Parts: sequence; C-alpha cells; structure tokens
Amino acid sequence: MPFAVYVLGLAVFAQGTSEFMLSGLLSGIAADLDVSLSAAGLLTSAFAVGMVVGAPLMALFSRAWPRRRALLLFLAVFVAVHAVGALTPGYGVLLASRFVGALANAGFWAVALSTAVAMVPDRLKGRATAVVVGGVTVACVVGVPAGALLGERWGWRSAFWAVAIVSLPAFLAVLRTIPGGRGDRRARGGTDAGTAPVSEATPASKATPAPEAASVSVRDELRVLTGPRLRRVLLTMALVQGATFCTFSYLEPLLTRETGLGAGWVPVALTLFGAGAFAGVTVAGRFADARPVAVVATGMAALAVGWAALALAAGSPVLTLALVPLLGLLAFGTGTALITRVLGLAPGAPTLAGAFSTTAFNLGATVGPWAGGLALDAGFGHRAPAGVSALLMVAALLVAATTAKSRRPRAGERRLSAVNRGARGRW
Repeated sequence: MPFAVYVLGLAVFAQGTSEFMLSGLLSGIAADLDVSLSAAGLLTSAFAVGMVVGAPLMALFSRAWPRRRALLLFLAVFVAVHAVGALTPGYGVLLASRFVGALANAGFWAVALSTAVAMVPDRLKGRATAVVVGGVTVACVVGVPAGALLGERWGWRSAFWAVAIVSLPAFLAVLRTIPGGRGDRRARGGTDAGTAPVSEATPASKATPAPEAASVSVRDELRVLTGPRLRRVLLTMALVQGATFCTFSYLEPLLTRETGLGAGWVPVALTLFGAGAFAGVTVAGRFADARPVAVVATGMAALAVGWAALALAAGSPVLTLALVPLLGLLAFGTGTALITRVLGLAPGAPTLAGAFSTTAFNLGATVGPWAGGLALDAGFGHRAPAGVSALLMVAALLVAATTAKSRRPRAGERRLSAVNRGARGRW
C-alpha cells in the first residue's frame, strides 16, 4: 500500500474529528457566544449541509486540476476556517466558517477517494478505501473524545486550534507524497496518479488504467453515475448511513435515560462504537474486493437485526454495551464496502464517483438524525431511533434486492462465461 494512501487517511482523521467533535462542545459554545443550545446545534447541521452540497460542487470545481493541487487547496481552506472559527467572537462568523469548512472537507473527501483507488491495483482498491475511511473511525475513537477533553479544560476554541494544528502535518505530507500531475507523473515510490502501480505482483498487462479527469466530460460522468444500477447503490448507501446516524446521534439519551447508565459511561460507549467501526473498516478492506456483494448483503441483513435488537435490549446495560461495538463494526464495514462498490462500478467517472459517494454518505448522516428526532418528538421513547434505524435497513435491503433482480444476466450474456464470472451477483 503506497504511503500516500495513509497520508490521506491522516487528513481525513483531522477532518472527521472536526465533523463530530461538536457533540461534546455545544454547551460551551452556546454559553461563550450567548446563543441557545438549539442555535449551537445548527453548527452541526450547517456542516452536514455543506458536505452534501459541497462534494459534487467541489469535485466539479477542481476536476481539471492536478489532484495534489486540489487536495492542498481544500486542506488550506480547512485549516484557515478553523483558525477563523477559533478567533471569532460572533456566532454568525462561526456558522459561516462551519459551512465553508464542510465544503472544503467534502472536496477533499471526493478527491481523496478517487486518488487512493487510482494509486493501487484493482485487488487493493477496497483496502485503500478502508484506509481513507478509517481516518473517520480513528477520529471517533481518539479525536472526538480528545476534542471534548480539550473543550472541558481550555474551552471549545482549543479544540478548533487542535484540528487546525493536526491538519498541518497532513498538508506537508500531501505536498511530498501525492503525484503532482493528472496521471502523467510518477509518485514517489513509483506510483502513477492515473494508473495503478505496476509491481512484480501486478503484471503490466493487468494494471488497470484510470481515465484522466480532463479526458472525460462531465456529461459522460453524470451518465455513468445516474444509471439505474448506480442510483440504487447510492440510495442503498444513504439508507445504511441514515440508519447508523439515526441511532448514533441519540446514543447519549438512550444510554442515560433508557439503559440507566451514568453520564460517565457515554464516552465509554462512544469509544466502543468507534473501536468497532475501526475494526469494521479494517475487515471490509480485506474482503470487499474479493466478495463485495457478499460483504454488503451480509452486513445489511445483520444491521437490520442488530438495530432491532438494540431497540429491544436497550433496558439491559450488558446487552447494550455488547451491541454498541458490534453495530459500529457492521455499520462502517458495510459503508466502506458500499463506497468501494460505487468506485468499482464507476471507472468512467474518475472525478464524480468519490463526490457522489461522499454526498450519499452525508445525506444519510443528515436525514437519519432528523428521522430519529421525529420519532422522539412523536413520543415513542428513547428506543425509537434504534427502531427507525431497523426500518431504514429494511428499506435498504429492499432497494438492494431490486437492484440485484434488475441485473440478472440475459440469455445471450450467459453464453459469455468470462463476463458472467465478473458480473454474477453484481448490482
């Protein structure tokens, strides 16, 4: 695995910390800026909306640039807005900085995913995707609790400064390791930005060239990504992530008001979820390339059962704490396999495949908490978000089943055994 892929994971770690750390800082922000808690909560919504809107827009904005230049620009903007956020005395500027930071984060995500899979052979694309997505899971395990601790000891602004400082080594590492061209220059260590690296294990005749962004029109990319099969896979991804964040967003009241655990157990549960997520991303990286459909189908079925089990077992501390890391493993493992699936099905969309994956991921992260909140407001109790998550997974399974059915090979295709082996089970 090229070192540059791990560099991208480091940058995503800093950005993932920023995305999720406000959950432990809202009270301090509200008190310092003299706004309500709900107004402080809009900072999270602004970031989510920026991610949904920003992924395709920023990918289009930077599609003709060399990947290194795009990554460096997005990182530089990300660092700058966190410095502005840490210094501002006004709520309005902080809200705007969160939206702009999300645009930069979304752009970086979209380019980073495409860059990572372009730097490795086909057999390692799932693992490369897992390394990049793994930055988010490490942020859940380390970055978010650390941000909450900084906020408690030195104020919420210290957490913003910490994110900016951690991003600086990533900026320098991207500058030194990511290829500077659009596919015509070699990365350090012999990797081409637009072509999978050729090694002794990967003969030159089997290396898979990736189309250069500048050689593929936006219309052609959109035609690929808006085809029926990819639309359904992206919808499936949004539903899976919606189920994940529907319950994750309301895990604290579930634990303290339904399970009966003290507030001190909340960081423990969050760490357990993050550790499970990291394990899930690692496992998916190992197996998603060889058996992508099996990994996704098994993960989604297990998640449907798992969220329903959490809704039923939420009154038991032991069962709840046992289910939390398992659900983290299944949720992020399945999500990683779905991202790999989108990138694998869209080689003709080198710019927008990562952007659409990012948008689907964050669309789920936006809609899921909203759906869980509706269930809470309707008076169904603090277990309700887990029940809604189970229903969202049932919907995801139905969409996936429809997709699989639509891809059954025709009679003429069955005669082409080689094609059948590659397409069997594909969505």
